[in-house]
Amino acid sequence: MKLIIGGAFQGKKEYVKQQFGVSEKEMKDGKEAEFEDIFHVTCLYHFHEWVKKGLKEGWNFEGLTERLLQENPRLLLISNELGYGVVPMDAFDRTYRETTGRICTYLAKESQTVIRVVCGMGMVIKNA
Repeated sequence: MKLIIGGAFQGKKEYVKQQFGVSEKEMKDGKEAEFEDIFHVTCLYHFHEWVKKGLKEGWNFEGLTERLLQENPRLLLISNELGYGVVPMDAFDRTYRETTGRICTYLAKESQTVIRVVCGMGMVIKNA
């Protein structure tokens, strides 16, 4: 599994297309993806939006990392970093931000590769 993170509008999706030879057809938008989609797609972008959708729909994220490693170990996962800036006043937004951060932390620990993209340039954080 490879985790690609970075701020909004930093070129993460284009970076993945170029660096890993992924086509648009192989990518799924997390805003539109269902829970099971993550276990079958080549690349899921807007992972943070997938988490938000899951919180709203009551998905159980327990064991997600282990299941991904077992069922979709070659997954390319693209997520915005949400932990910078002002802490949201809204309780749901705080939960969403914290949940996404914690899940990404677990995923990063188990991922083969973690890359942070800034201004379209990837910086390898981890390459096991």
